Amino acid sequence: MPILVFFIVTSLSFYIYYKAKTFRTQHPMQRACLKGKSSMTLGLFVLIFGINQLYLYQTTLTYFIGGIFIIMGALSLYGGFKMYRHFAPLAEDEFQALSK
Repeated sequence: MPILVFFIVTSLSFYIYYKAKTFRTQHPMQRACLKGKSSMTLGLFVLIFGINQLYLYQTTLTYFIGGIFIIMGALSLYGGFKMYRHFAPLAEDEFQALSK
């Protein structure tokens, strides 16, 4: 499905963007917040890749491996969301403290 390929490429490019931005920042809370965003986009990439494999091939092995990809992607997406939600207010406070 072409729409899944579009989302795969988009999520991979956002992962690379956030990962590069993580290395470039020097503020620890902002770095942790960006790590959460990059974990979410990597999880989305793996999740959509697993769904795409289920549409391409209909074998038992593909269902098993695609299911593992979907579970791992969902867990990474959830963990990244929790990390982002935890560090976003701390990054905002850090930004406010540095701007004064």
